[in-house]
Amino acid sequence: MEHRIVVLGAGYTGAVAAGRLAKRLHHEDVTITLVNPEPDFVERVRLHQVAAGQDLRPRPFGEMFAGTGVELKLAKVTAVDVDRKTVAVAAANALGREELAYDTLVYALGSGWNDGGVPGTAEHAHEVSSRPGALRLRDRLAALDAGRSVVVVGGGLTGLEAATEIAEARPDLDVALAAHGALGDWLSEKGRTHLRKVMDGLGITVHEHTRVDAVGADHVTTADGRTVPAEVTVWTTGFAVHPIARATALELTDGGRIVVDGTMRSVSHPDVYAVGDAAMAIGPDDKPLRMSCASGVPMAWQAADAIAARLAGAEVPRVSIRYFQQCISLGRKEGLIQFVTADDRAVDRTLTGRTAALYKELICKGAAWGVAHPTAGMPTRRRRVAPPQPRDLARADTATAVTGRSA
Repeated sequence: MEHRIVVLGAGYTGAVAAGRLAKRLHHEDVTITLVNPEPDFVERVRLHQVAAGQDLRPRPFGEMFAGTGVELKLAKVTAVDVDRKTVAVAAANALGREELAYDTLVYALGSGWNDGGVPGTAEHAHEVSSRPGALRLRDRLAALDAGRSVVVVGGGLTGLEAATEIAEARPDLDVALAAHGALGDWLSEKGRTHLRKVMDGLGITVHEHTRVDAVGADHVTTADGRTVPAEVTVWTTGFAVHPIARATALELTDGGRIVVDGTMRSVSHPDVYAVGDAAMAIGPDDKPLRMSCASGVPMAWQAADAIAARLAGAEVPRVSIRYFQQCISLGRKEGLIQFVTADDRAVDRTLTGRTAALYKELICKGAAWGVAHPTAGMPTRRRRVAPPQPRDLARADTATAVTGRSA
């Protein structure tokens, strides 16, 4: 009987995991089903470009996974039963519901925007963490007359990229950024100096040490009572994981992330692996890995290789990956590459300007190419699934995998 592997979510992590599993295992031994509600891949790390009016190259899953043995099911996940080992899905065309049984589950449903419960945010703010959100913001910005105000709330990577992309594409708008701390306070002195120079050059007003406590239709209100004009508010203060896991028996963190070991295997349910933003894995110096594309892709590698090894009765590989850099695009002509230590602390070394912008673009294209060619660049030898062994399969390994990070 074929071993049934179901992968939930076809973002960077889910798509990479499915393709790598297809490369690692014989098609006669396994079925690999990839569940996703959309028919093509979304380059999430470039959605600020979509919001600013740019078009990205389409990457249909049908073409990407043709001939790999991965079956794409266009459907939305509605529930996961880890005790019965089933997944309930609703067809993308809303014409039917069905239940998928699995032997091994890869949970890669990722995260979405987090309004933090701030009054007015859900009603009035825009987000760039999803393609529908980026397209709605695109339409709203296109309808703005010159001189209108845009406030980006959040001084992290997403906020910086969104603010600079919008300001570069629409120099006729009054763009502002509200940061809870100092501008780029996690960067080195060189990085902060360059960031401020770029923001000033684009005419972006920066409100540092500013917490937004409410969002209105045409303004935001700060914690100190100030009112900042905002015809459009873009909310980028953080991410919230997909809520499906909270309704399961999986062991979770308070934030709803699935607790995994170093091979991305659930510590409570050994038939479930979690990768990307949905998983809580431990990195350098026993710190949790950050939610990011660059964290998620090595997690997907680790999970796929561990699954293939365990099914084949082989030794599970142990991955040792470290932090190297943080990559920030600051519009199409500027960028900042901040080099970091293994545990993600900034060092006094940066790459800036046009070279950094091209470097970040190369990384984005490389990540998308890796997803679009899911079985490329790996050994062609596939493992055979070994017969079940009379041993305790419920023991979760405790090896630690660490990973890198980018914007």
